[in-house]
Amino acid sequence: MWLRLAALAAFAIAPCVHAQAPSPAVESLTLDDAIARVARVHPDLRLFGARTDALLAERDAAILRPPLSAGMQVENMLGTGGARGFSGAELTLTLAGVLERGGKLDARRTLAQARIDALAVQREAQRLDLLAEVARRYLAVTAAHAQHEIAEQDIAQRRRTVAAARQRLQAGASPESVLLTAQAALARAEMAAARAKQQQDAARQHLAALWGERDPGFAVAPGDPLALPAIEDTQALAALLQGAPELAQFADERRLREARLRLARSSGTADLDWQVGVRRLQESGDTALVGSVSLPLGSARRVGPEARAAEADLAALDIERESRDIALYSTLTDAHGRYRVSQLEVQRMRDDVLPRLVRAEQAAERAYRAGAISYLEWAQLQSDTTSTRRQQLEAALEAHRALIELQRLTGQALVAGTATAEQGSTP
Repeated sequence: MWLRLAALAAFAIAPCVHAQAPSPAVESLTLDDAIARVARVHPDLRLFGARTDALLAERDAAILRPPLSAGMQVENMLGTGGARGFSGAELTLTLAGVLERGGKLDARRTLAQARIDALAVQREAQRLDLLAEVARRYLAVTAAHAQHEIAEQDIAQRRRTVAAARQRLQAGASPESVLLTAQAALARAEMAAARAKQQQDAARQHLAALWGERDPGFAVAPGDPLALPAIEDTQALAALLQGAPELAQFADERRLREARLRLARSSGTADLDWQVGVRRLQESGDTALVGSVSLPLGSARRVGPEARAAEADLAALDIERESRDIALYSTLTDAHGRYRVSQLEVQRMRDDVLPRLVRAEQAAERAYRAGAISYLEWAQLQSDTTSTRRQQLEAALEAHRALIELQRLTGQALVAGTATAEQGSTP
């Protein structure tokens, strides 16, 4: 199950995993590597081992039968007359126990096993949540790297502007203020690049914190975050929710509550207390067997409230599942809608908006060098191009976040066709 989920998460942000070869001196970390490290050392996952051991111990205790009791009774001693001292004392050795009735042992065993089975489902749900968190943090490193690339493209644009403004100033065709403005814009672009680099380092540290690494010595080399896979429609994904871990827990919870109800009902059958023993008769020196049996009265009446409470809990489970089903479906439709909207936005910017802005910015550069337009017109087009690239990247990241959420909900890859559908690079 865990290996399947690991592959699932790697598939979720596959566009971010196809990496260029990093420097040989730096360890290259893929999403699969990050997942393996988290699975190996994260305390939230290791904790389930200790919990399982505790439940196994409780199950072993639950299947034990009531213990036997050995006793000794002394009668007719330390009295008066013939019973003075120990001369007339009679000694009885006894063995007592409880005969459980109503299937209490089987009910305890079933309840203990149901708790163990429920823990297994909880462990898988926790793994899936943690896997999604690894994917989100890995995606954050990818996002910072992509922001840095956009900033580098902006720097290249601004440097051409500064060079052109300097040429026009030297030719006496432009005032010094234009050059200073272009240099300020270049400085802002360099500041954005430095900020993106710091964000990338912080995101890498945040990722490494999942497995307790304080000084990460790896590099995450992302691919194209704008490559978005095609996914099924809402109804197809809604059908997958029935196998979602969050709903699968209700099946185990039903078995757990049914076991509790069975145990409560079994308590209505009173246990039989028995005792046998051997008594020595002091006067004759003979021995005789003694025995007793007792049965508590009113057990069924006393167990009634507990059984009714267990029945009410079991009846409420269907309502709880229905409520959770509605909440999951609502979350799924929201994530699916965000993915489709972001996917469309990325595609339209790639196919329609950015190509026109790039051509317009190139034409503006030629016009500015020829003195046909002002610096402000060219600079505005440069700003529009950079802003659109950042808007496109943010839309792509939002789509990846939505896809990770969809996979967390359904436990499926959710990709129709290949994972590289809708691929394309930013102009």
